[in-house]
Amino acid sequence: MGMDIGLFLLSASSLAFEIVLTRILSVGQFYHFAFMIVSLALLGYGASGTALAIFPKIGRQYSRRALVWSSRLFTCAIIGSYLFTQYVPFDSFRIALEWQQAVILALHYLALAAPFFCSGLVTALLLIADPERANRSYAVNLLGSGVGCLLAVALPGLVGAQGVVLLAGALGAVAAAAFGSTVSGARCVLLWAGHALAAMALVLCALAQPQFLAIRLSPYKGLSYALLYPDAETEYQRWNGFSRVDVVRSEAIRSLPGRGFLCPDLPPLQVGLTVDGDDLSPISHLPPGFSKTDFTDCLLTALPYRLKPAADVLVLEPRGGFDVMVALAEGARHVTAVEANPLIVEAVERQGSWAGNLYRDSRVTAVVEDGRSYTRRTQDQYDVVVLSLTSPQRPVTSGAYSLSENYRYTAEAFDEYLARLDDGGLLVVTRWLQMPPSESIRAFALAVEALDRAGEDPRASIVVLRSYQQMLIVAKRGVYDPGELEAVRAFAGARAFDLVYLPGISAQETNQFNVLEEPIYHRVCMEILHAADRDGWYDAYKFDVRPPNDNRPFFDHFFIWRQAPDVLKMARATWQPFGGAGYFVVLALLALAIIAAGGSILLPLAVRWGHNLGRPAGLSAYLMAFALLGLAYLLVEIPVFQQFILFLGQPAYALATVLFALLVFSGIGSLISTRVSIGLVWALAPLIVGLYAGALPTILRWALAMHQTVRVGIAVVALAPLGILMGMPFPKGLAQMEEALPGLVGWAWGINGTLSVVASVLAALLALSTGLSTVLWLGAACYAAAGISMAVACRHVSARPHR
Repeated sequence: MGMDIGLFLLSASSLAFEIVLTRILSVGQFYHFAFMIVSLALLGYGASGTALAIFPKIGRQYSRRALVWSSRLFTCAIIGSYLFTQYVPFDSFRIALEWQQAVILALHYLALAAPFFCSGLVTALLLIADPERANRSYAVNLLGSGVGCLLAVALPGLVGAQGVVLLAGALGAVAAAAFGSTVSGARCVLLWAGHALAAMALVLCALAQPQFLAIRLSPYKGLSYALLYPDAETEYQRWNGFSRVDVVRSEAIRSLPGRGFLCPDLPPLQVGLTVDGDDLSPISHLPPGFSKTDFTDCLLTALPYRLKPAADVLVLEPRGGFDVMVALAEGARHVTAVEANPLIVEAVERQGSWAGNLYRDSRVTAVVEDGRSYTRRTQDQYDVVVLSLTSPQRPVTSGAYSLSENYRYTAEAFDEYLARLDDGGLLVVTRWLQMPPSESIRAFALAVEALDRAGEDPRASIVVLRSYQQMLIVAKRGVYDPGELEAVRAFAGARAFDLVYLPGISAQETNQFNVLEEPIYHRVCMEILHAADRDGWYDAYKFDVRPPNDNRPFFDHFFIWRQAPDVLKMARATWQPFGGAGYFVVLALLALAIIAAGGSILLPLAVRWGHNLGRPAGLSAYLMAFALLGLAYLLVEIPVFQQFILFLGQPAYALATVLFALLVFSGIGSLISTRVSIGLVWALAPLIVGLYAGALPTILRWALAMHQTVRVGIAVVALAPLGILMGMPFPKGLAQMEEALPGLVGWAWGINGTLSVVASVLAALLALSTGLSTVLWLGAACYAAAGISMAVACRHVSARPHR
């Protein structure tokens, strides 16, 4: 029992640490680093199995002392790796210019993999010690890991992400005590007392949250820039399960990016609100009962309210409330503000009368809910739907945000936004201008194709303006009449906004104020609207600006292979993250993962060459089966997680829920695997995964309108059959191989883990290129191939002559 308790606690600690690392990297670095953590964990697990395969005596001479010391080292590695990454920071923006940054990144990789090596070593030792109960040990490992997912979501709101690191270490100390529980006499008491004191000290430190444990922010984060002002101070900082929200006050914080050239008024006093230390958005100072102001009159986003006076408005994710304030100042009758993060609403409300009691205004209804879920659930119709711009301007050449899922900007999302409009209603989208045009053109293409699907004529139903920094797209359910078009021209001319497109526009009307070498935005928009073959136009454009969909929700991924020469040419001449498209980062990580996987297979083979490993064909087939299982599990887990981001509203919630469900039910599947025919398992695995690939998106869209608590329940229930089935092949395969070729369990564990590293990176790469469903289908194919490999292995081994 002590062994199971220790393994359960250590597994829970490992997964809690893994998930909270994604939050720490999202705050300290950027969100696109977070996916690397999955591969880090699996690299550590795989390396533990490889070590046992190279040094088999460790497994054969296994003792409780090894488990105790591994758990102690796990605790030390958690704390040490966290402190190392904070005090020896990695600068992603300089990696193309300074080779030292590559070394630091490699050291971060090794440091963060160390805790998982220790916990993987414990699991592997228990599997080797008693292969006949491998299904039980594997099940305890999975069940504990599932509980760790819940801890990673529940605890940050109490102690912050850095506090969860310490609590995970405390669990490791308790696990060490559990493994040493059978030691007799006074020594047992001393062991328990020492581990209890260590755990208690870590818990107290987590509650105190000392400053030396604070997360060090990248200097390129929005919050880092804001704190450089001499008078800057953080007046609000809170964690919840999926974010950290900060509010910074400084006299120098001002934001009014959509203003016209002829607008002399300065922005009001503002404070800056950041989420995960980035994407600073303003909370503006407003007198109680404020009305129309000169500075809102000069904004691009004032236009919709000139076309729709006294409008009923829906604002999706207004963050600091700037778009809500503009709507009220411009005479909106009522504003529904839908914000997914309750900490953001709380931060704005804490500003009270200084910010005009914005979310408590009688004309405002604040809804704490994900925008996609709300637009599916509500039956209300609006005159204006505003998709707030929540991200700062970023150079398209960086490619650093390619990996970020964004379900606000997909074809299905735009269909839902248009469905919420009354006849004549306006969909308002603002994006940053890039050169060459990219994100603004992709948003324009989304609006154009959504109007097409809604039965509208986009050439008569869309107007586009640009300021110095932003493009405003206003799509109408209906046709713009001549009076509205004259109002648009008058509005733009009085504020020096450039016309990009409106029905009947002439080329002479464009490019008049912020004069470019050529009216490129007008030209590109006209080409999209009038292209006989729009797909062919997308294929020929210099960036990928094809509208994303829920199967490929990567709005910031613009890379196409024709860019490769330019990206490589810039590699030593730019300070942008990784010196070019983020796609190459994923490719580099895939190469490293393949090298690591090759090492896990070849190193034990080289060290143990000449030993009695059985018939080579049977051995290679077994190892191939475990490699394919490692690929299959992650090629299913990662795209399922990405699909559930839309369903559950937040990446952290989706990751925790999906991992919890898959791991817990995989644990149950492992427990009952001895009662199920191996042939049935191999036959069902690819069929069930294929069924999920085809049916899961439809199920999620159907249930998206339900309350979040219900959606979490649906997610767990929906993933139960998949998890149970995915938990069976590995323990059954281990038992089968141990019977045929004894002594190779550690090797199989290592290969399975390191191939999972390959799968985690490969899944991200394929999702960018081909979509999430394709990755799931590939996972199904890997399960089928694993079953075939296992059958081949059994045939070769059974054909071996007996001696």
